Order: sequence, then C-alpha cells, then structure tokens
Amino acid sequence: MPVISRFLGIVISMFWNDHAPPHFHARYGEYEITVNIDNGVVEGKFPQRALRHVLEWYGLHQEELRRNWELCRQSQLPTPIEPLE
Repeated sequence: MPVISRFLGIVISMFWNDHAPPHFHARYGEYEITVNIDNGVVEGKFPQRALRHVLEWYGLHQEELRRNWELCRQSQLPTPIEPLE
C-alpha cells in the first residue's frame, strides 16, 4: 500500500488496483477512514481534529489524488503529495 503523504501523525495511502469509487485511506493511531475523492464522503471513525486536517488536505489536493488513483489502478507508483502545514 503506497503512502502518499504524512502529516500530524496521519498517514495517507492508496491500495494498488483498489475497488471503485476513487478513494484514499487515512490512518491515525488505531483509527482508519476512507475518503471518496469525487465527493469527500468519509467512511470510518477518526478523532474530530484529525478528520478536519484530512478534509482540509483533501480540499487542497483533489486533482493530485485523482491522478494518483489512476496511477494505482495501473499498478504504478503514485506521486507523493505535500503534507498539510
């Protein structure tokens, strides 16, 4: 599972050739969520503050996430995305 970004203890990744719809995974300690790249719908549980950080980062990098989704669907290495500062 390629890691795309890390910030504030949050790890963002995508799986190779994962199922639709386009999404990414975020882990924070024992918590894990998936975020739909097209509409921002979140599945799973995350602490509220960490969730706000992930959604802020997602809003800044939607196009890069879409490109990385396509790369992962083709079993290619995704491009790292800058962390939230």
